[in-house]
Parts: sequence; C-alpha cells; structure tokens
Amino acid sequence: MELSPGMIGALPILLAILAFIAHRYYTRWRGAQIRSKPFPRQWLAYLIEHVPPYASLAADEKERLLERVKVFLAEKAFYGCGGLEVTDEMRVTIAGEACLLIMNHEGPVYPGLSSILVYPTAFIANRQVHLDNGTVMNSADGMLGESWDVGKVILSWDDVLRGVGDFSDGHNVVLHEFAHQLDTQAGSANGAPRLRHNSYKTWAKVLSRHYEDLQSRVKHDQVTVIDPYATTNPAEFFAVATETFFERPGALKQRRPDLYDELKAYYRVDPTLWHDGKS
Repeated sequence: MELSPGMIGALPILLAILAFIAHRYYTRWRGAQIRSKPFPRQWLAYLIEHVPPYASLAADEKERLLERVKVFLAEKAFYGCGGLEVTDEMRVTIAGEACLLIMNHEGPVYPGLSSILVYPTAFIANRQVHLDNGTVMNSADGMLGESWDVGKVILSWDDVLRGVGDFSDGHNVVLHEFAHQLDTQAGSANGAPRLRHNSYKTWAKVLSRHYEDLQSRVKHDQVTVIDPYATTNPAEFFAVATETFFERPGALKQRRPDLYDELKAYYRVDPTLWHDGKS
C-alpha cells in the first residue's frame, strides 16, 4: 500500500502519540511493580528511628508513606560527595522525610527530581552575585542544603541528622529543600506551588499577608514562630513555613491559624496529631 503525502506527514505525530501512550502504560506498570514489593525490614527500622512522625501516623498513612518511599528510592539516584559513601540508612531517611510532604498527594513522586547529592557536612557553594550597581562578584557560601530546578537536591548529612534529631525546633533541611522542589513544579520558585485543594486567590492573600507581617516583626526585633530566614523572599517563606508547619504545628496553629489552615489543606495532613499537644 502506497502512503499518500498527507499520511506520511501525519506519521511523526502518530508515532509521538504511540510513544507517549507506551511510556504512560510502562510508567504505570513499573509503579505497580515497585509498590507490590514488600518493604524491607531494615528500611522500616531506619524509618522508625529517623522519621519521628512515622510512629504517630494512622495505619493508612503509614501504608501510603511506605509506598511513596519505595517509588522514591527506585526512581531517584543518590550520589555521595566529599568522600561520603551513601548508605541505605541515608537513602531511606531522606526519602522518608521527603515523602512526608507528599504522603497524601496524588500523582508521581517528585517527577522533576532525578538525583540527590549528599555531602558529609555543610558544603561550599560558589556563585556569582550581581550587585545593584552592576558589579558582579564571586561568593562562596556555606550551605546545609540546596534545591535546583534542574532535578537536583543537595544535602548535608550531618544536618539531615540534626533535623530528625529534634523534630520540634522548626529547622529541618530535608523538609525545606523538598518544599522548594514542590514549589518549582509550578514553574519558578516563588512560594506558589501547584494547588489542587486550595484556592489560588486565598493562598496568595494569606501567604502574602503573613510574609509581610513576618518582615515587619523581624524588622522590629519581635519574637516569631517562623524563623526570620523566611523573610528572604516568598519562596523561602513557603519553605520555612513548611518546616514550622511539620515541626511546630501547635505553635503555628495558635499564632497564625489561617496560614496553618492553608498549609494543612495543601499538604493534606494535620501534624498536630503527631506531636501530642507539643509545639
């Protein structure tokens, strides 16, 4: 059968559609295969030891978290930096905390993320800084973690352990950097992640008001439940507020209830149930 010019012209489009369908079915099949495998006993021990909220989760939440962790570990590559050898303990700890944020979310597991780089301690990030007067200068900053919009998260293992060692101080590098990953799924990091259960109008109104209020309080040296670093920009406000929401939910709910409600609707969890009335 001889193909007409029109049929030949449509062939690339048809092939692209078929490739998309095949990839989609393969992804679903692979995900089902991953989720059907039993969760290794040693991995569970790492979760219990290093992800404090796990013990307080409801049975269905535990099941969803374990499924998310299995998919995360199957899809994401871990690389040790600065001489660090990445172990299963490190991988499961990081995956467990990262998946707390999406435990009740539908869809793929951090689809834009491909790799996690882990340093033994805080690392140096060399970058160029553009000053207001047009001057460009080199800067070397000590970093606990960093999230890139090109599919990478960088973490200091010492600081990962510090975060899980006290899950009530409002400081957690894994929660912070993976909140940035969620933020960038909607485009650039600007404190406005893709919303499925919140009103964009209400989200913008509530977060903007609390961001501006926090800036004012920090300027006047007033005590705040959210770390002052959140005043850096709206993206950092969202990431730091996420840390506070998960680690100091009682205090955040008491002092900024409408912000708490927005984050609760977004993450679809209520961390006050995990903390037994503690801040």
